[in-house]
Amino acid sequence: QVQLAESGGGLVQAGGSLRLSCAASGFTFSNNAMGWFRQAPGKEREFVAAIDWSGGSTYYADSVKGRFTISRDNAKNTVFLQMNSLKPEDTAVYYCARGRTTYGSSYQWLYSYWGQGTQVTVSS
Repeated sequence: QVQLAESGGGLVQAGGSLRLSCAASGFTFSNNAMGWFRQAPGKEREFVAAIDWSGGSTYYADSVKGRFTISRDNAKNTVFLQMNSLKPEDTAVYYCARGRTTYGSSYQWLYSYWGQGTQVTVSS
């Protein structure tokens, strides 16, 4: 069974950093793009970052560009999201998702198998 397990969320002050991890199992990890999405209270789920099958190409939402970095370790079946210079507006539940193809996208319909999510709270 495909499983995605996020970890690393927590409470941090504005300007701080967190590193989220997503451990994947149940499929050939290196065959698929991976992505991170988030959902803040009262808002729709939105795209954050994506990475292609090899980690050679990445794509970010404008709101996090320059602050967040997505990476993956195919040997460990894990995708990461390094979040720096965090802002209160980054507060959300962050979800890991498996892409349907080898290259990443901002469109949610191109992803399947979502994790449970991990809460990130940034205080001002």
